[in-house]
Amino acid sequence: MAVMDPTGTPPASRREASPLLPAADIEQAVTSFMAAAPTARRFDVETDFSWDAADCGMLTDGQRSAVRFITMIEDHLPGYFALYNQRFPLDDQVSPEDFVRNRELYHFTVRWAQEEDSHARALFRYQVASGLAEPEQLRLELAAEGRQPFTLPYEHPASYFAYTLVQEKATQLYYQGLRAVVTDEVLREILNRLGRDEARHFTFMADMVERYLRTYGDAAVEPIRDVIAQFRMPLADTIKGYWRWALRIADTARYDHTDAYEHLIRVINHAVDARSDRVNELTQFIAACRTTT
Repeated sequence: MAVMDPTGTPPASRREASPLLPAADIEQAVTSFMAAAPTARRFDVETDFSWDAADCGMLTDGQRSAVRFITMIEDHLPGYFALYNQRFPLDDQVSPEDFVRNRELYHFTVRWAQEEDSHARALFRYQVASGLAEPEQLRLELAAEGRQPFTLPYEHPASYFAYTLVQEKATQLYYQGLRAVVTDEVLREILNRLGRDEARHFTFMADMVERYLRTYGDAAVEPIRDVIAQFRMPLADTIKGYWRWALRIADTARYDHTDAYEHLIRVINHAVDARSDRVNELTQFIAACRTTT
């Protein structure tokens, strides 16, 4: 069913299927993100790690499997970036007003993509430098998954930000857990840098979700609920044996994306002063979806 805009007017096309935040709100969120990520704090794959000291011999079999897994997830960045460009396009098929909003968001998206691409490069470099993989074989393995399309079943833009909020926080938490158990200092530093980036990406997505709740109120509830009702981590439906692999790496360091749900609940509680019944039902639903084991 097509989503109505706040005036009750049905959308003219799929590209205009749901409300967007005002351009000024998006600009404020982007500016806050950029201010929290000055150039001096960003890492350089070539110079910031002691690659000669990388040694996969210091890793358990489970830790090696985890490195391979997260490399594959991070390396799918072209698919993630393409999806955002498709959902928030910058071409003559959108109205001038939507173009302005999407252009403001693009300032974040292109920086986010650059940082995520650095994650993929750092993990690739670690696998090769540590002796975990041969470069040509690894490129082919990543290409096999990288060629798979990445899609999300959402219409409302708030759903995209809520989805990425959960995904970024879950990834950050896993990197923290994996860093706590590995002994290779090179890998520990990589995971530390990646976790910092994921934390900032989460903060931007949280800011956007809060702004949607403040701007649209109860109208933003269902798009967020849709995310939790059918949540899958990236590539869960494309990587062969994903769930067996996910269970294996969970034996190495805690891996449960529902750990991120409590952070989403905090975002909702922070955004909403006067809680409606729909907001209460949303937080109760999210809490009920958390894994308790």
